[in-house]
Amino acid sequence: MEKNSIWRGLFRAGRLQIIGAAVAVLAALFTAGITALHSEDRHRDDERRRDTLTASDVLIRNNAEEQIENGRETFRFDTFGDEDFWGGQLRLHEAIAKITPRQALGVGLKIDAQALPQNLVAALRAGKVNLDDPGVTAALLKLNAVIGVTGFFDNSGNLGSIGIQCSLCHSTVDASFSAPGIPAANIGQRLDGWANRDLNVGAIVALAPNLQPVIDLLRLANPGLNEGDVRAVLNSWGPGKFDAALLFDGKAFQPDGRSAATLIPPAFGLAGVNLHTSTGWGSATHWNALVANLEMHGKGVFFDPRLDNAQQFPIAAAAGFGNKRDPVDLITAKLPALHVYQLAIPAPQAPRGTFDAAAAARGKVVFNGKANCASCHVPPLFTEPGWNMHTAQEIGIDSFQADRAPDHRYRTSPLKGVWTHQKGGFYHDGRFPTLLAVVDHYNSAFNLQLNAQERSDLVKYLLSL
Repeated sequence: MEKNSIWRGLFRAGRLQIIGAAVAVLAALFTAGITALHSEDRHRDDERRRDTLTASDVLIRNNAEEQIENGRETFRFDTFGDEDFWGGQLRLHEAIAKITPRQALGVGLKIDAQALPQNLVAALRAGKVNLDDPGVTAALLKLNAVIGVTGFFDNSGNLGSIGIQCSLCHSTVDASFSAPGIPAANIGQRLDGWANRDLNVGAIVALAPNLQPVIDLLRLANPGLNEGDVRAVLNSWGPGKFDAALLFDGKAFQPDGRSAATLIPPAFGLAGVNLHTSTGWGSATHWNALVANLEMHGKGVFFDPRLDNAQQFPIAAAAGFGNKRDPVDLITAKLPALHVYQLAIPAPQAPRGTFDAAAAARGKVVFNGKANCASCHVPPLFTEPGWNMHTAQEIGIDSFQADRAPDHRYRTSPLKGVWTHQKGGFYHDGRFPTLLAVVDHYNSAFNLQLNAQERSDLVKYLLSL
């Protein structure tokens, strides 16, 4: 009797397990069915939404698409008429005409592989292109394959002038092209918005046969300056750096003798970020207008009365940079689309496998907690919403570069995509060679008491953004 009860109990238990399994299967099927129905409903809703777009909706969408396309064209190819300065005044094209592809790549210029015809692609891959022939440089310019540089050729095919674009400093390539004798970092598909930390702007400008226009401006603040001094200043910048304030205040070197040039910043991930540069001159579109007019020396209109401050900006004030109005304006009409395009460029995500995910997860906890990084680098912008500026004292550094800008402060830099611009160091002038050095600075300045593991994990998290 007891034995039969045991068997009946086991039978009931087995039957219950079978029933439970069947119920679980039915529940799973039901859930899958509901999910599929929801997916179909969402698909129908999306289609219905598209079908019910108002005329205003269509106008906005079409305008956004058109602005992005036009802005991309401007960013990549528009010189704004600056060839009259680089070619017409500095005669830089005369030096470029003598430069070999190997020398051009050596100063960080990049080649757009998509602009190359198939026969040239095949010849490059076969190692049959003479990289020591200046004629090849001219051929690449004719193909619009040198990123950020436009050559203007006469009817005889001779280089008659040269112009530059935004993409010269703020684009690089993805190293997707392999060819003998060409470094992988110098040829590939365009990566707009990435900082070209290989580009030696100063060395390129120093090649110009006629630097007198630059000398004349610098003498407004430094009367005894000569041509040799100017070329020495330009050659002091080094790869990945540019001194945007030099022709405003004439300060070529920091008090300790180091160059006053700052790192070329990325131009991606700007949506939602108020101030664009490390010293917060203005928004992205303000800086676009300033650079196109006063750095690239294009033809246009620019207004910023802060540059009329002769004590802070002796050169800019004397030269009338605060209210520049050229007879022909080739810049202003292109600023809206350029702005939209830049705001549309997302910060690139760190590729999987390039960082320790577990360490990054621990670092995120440190970032938001003990290190208190998130108080200024507010996720998901990773800068403050609003006026994202701080004094030098607040961040524990000197005020030299901040004092070259109107507000005498430093911007809280957005952190997304920081993994793309580790070359050249960190902060505006590259003073910290690694992210760990940055973390160590804040750990000391703010007495955060982070241990070695926490500091390491925090760096891993930053590299994952």
